[in-house]
Amino acid sequence: MDKLSVMHAFRRIVERGSFARAAEDLGVSPALLSREIKLLEESLGTTLLTRTTRSMSLTDAGRLYLDEATVVLNAVTTVETRIREGAGSVRGHLKVNASSSFGQTVIAPILPEFLEAYPDVRLTLSMDDRVVDMVEGGFDVSIRIRAGLPDSALVARKIGTMHQRVFAAPAYLKRAGTPSTPDDIARHRVIGFLLADHLTSWELHGSSGTATIDLDPPVRVGNSLVLRDLLIAGQGIGTLPDFVSKEPEIRGDLVRVLPDWELPAPEIFAVTASRLGMDAKVTAFLDYLRATLRP
Repeated sequence: MDKLSVMHAFRRIVERGSFARAAEDLGVSPALLSREIKLLEESLGTTLLTRTTRSMSLTDAGRLYLDEATVVLNAVTTVETRIREGAGSVRGHLKVNASSSFGQTVIAPILPEFLEAYPDVRLTLSMDDRVVDMVEGGFDVSIRIRAGLPDSALVARKIGTMHQRVFAAPAYLKRAGTPSTPDDIARHRVIGFLLADHLTSWELHGSSGTATIDLDPPVRVGNSLVLRDLLIAGQGIGTLPDFVSKEPEIRGDLVRVLPDWELPAPEIFAVTASRLGMDAKVTAFLDYLRATLRP
């Protein structure tokens, strides 16, 4: 039984005061309409309409059902109207959540062009290094970097892949020596990322296999940008995502340590509360983001 269709039919029957007239409006037979209402009453375990050959009236249960059905049908109509009016139109309030490092190094640079292209978009960019409750925060989309996302009511779309590699400043390596094997890392001053799964254990993958290194970092920070700055300052060795390491590596402020090795590459996900969350403004924003993340 299609509950919305039956609600609509029930309301039309009451409005028209007749099964025959309602059936004519809906383009179905009176017998089919009568059968649907009977099935509805059976499913609810009560009588909604009392009928005689000359009259029809609502029971108390029928009046309650009509009132609540009207609320539901009006809400559906409102949603459909808003979606039709907004389909293909990039406007409205876009609320985005991302980690501080991703927000500053990847999202911030694309915002001027995005906002120039879509002047009717109001934007809120919230940056938080911990996972937030999207629904509670009212976010349209959250950018999350994970090896995988747990099953939930959220909808995750992969928009890229992040590489994590080991870096240090040339000055640090000149002073402390350059590791030649993964095992050498344990003898160095490691700066750990507090929120990472690999804070105390690095699983490095290379052409010769996999190496696991147990660590106890003496310095631990909860932000990739702070970690980057400590590495540039020659404070030790650490891992950085490619979107943070790219510029300092190009400038020569950081160099790859063990260039043939890297940590597992997590995925970059765009997470929405539901598939209905992918409206025009979200789609447009993610198109810009995908273009930036494309190799």
